[in-house]
Amino acid sequence: MSVSINKYIGSSGYCSRREADVLIDEGRVELNGRRASKTDEVYEGDEVVVDGLRVQPKKKMTYIVFNKPIGVTCTTDLKDKTNIIDFINHPNRIYPIGRLDKDSSGLILLTDDGDIVNHILREENYHEKEYIVYVRQGIEKDFARQMSSGTMVIDKVKLKPCKVKVLSKHCFSITLTQGLNRQIRKMCSKLGYSVYDLQRVRVMNIHLGNLKLGKWRNLSEVEVKKLMGH
Repeated sequence: MSVSINKYIGSSGYCSRREADVLIDEGRVELNGRRASKTDEVYEGDEVVVDGLRVQPKKKMTYIVFNKPIGVTCTTDLKDKTNIIDFINHPNRIYPIGRLDKDSSGLILLTDDGDIVNHILREENYHEKEYIVYVRQGIEKDFARQMSSGTMVIDKVKLKPCKVKVLSKHCFSITLTQGLNRQIRKMCSKLGYSVYDLQRVRVMNIHLGNLKLGKWRNLSEVEVKKLMGH
């Protein structure tokens, strides 16, 4: 039985499958002593080396949910002093699934499982992400319909319909299945509203709940299985 080389690297926790493809293209991956290609399959007993380091699938993966404060950047680049990896300081080599803007707070998932990263980031899976948003201007009567209709165009991309619920004069919840850069802020701006606070409270079946700002917790086995679609 074999497995694709990018999946093998992803299951080692070294990086995601997408990042593994880049490393292979850059010639930084070897399979049994030769330069690897993206079409390679790995069999039991094969040796995979990335940047001189042998990698092997992990038996137990790490899955955590983190309540990201404003000012922390969802990057693995340790040269960035605000990077999320140093902030969390987890003992395992983990990386964020997707991103959350530096000036936003809330739920971000991190893992060392490249397979689940690939699964969640595929747009065709239409995974829900829910946010609580505060705006400076008083929310008008037609706001929810305009925001949720799917008729708006941002950065030349037509938005999908979404769920919007007005919670108070200056606050609303929004559930998206798209992940365009600064999408909610740009949607609000188009309608004449400026966002002063934005918090992500849910990704798929994972809820932020009462997790304190700047803290993280491990996902339960049930949460992980649901994430994987089981």
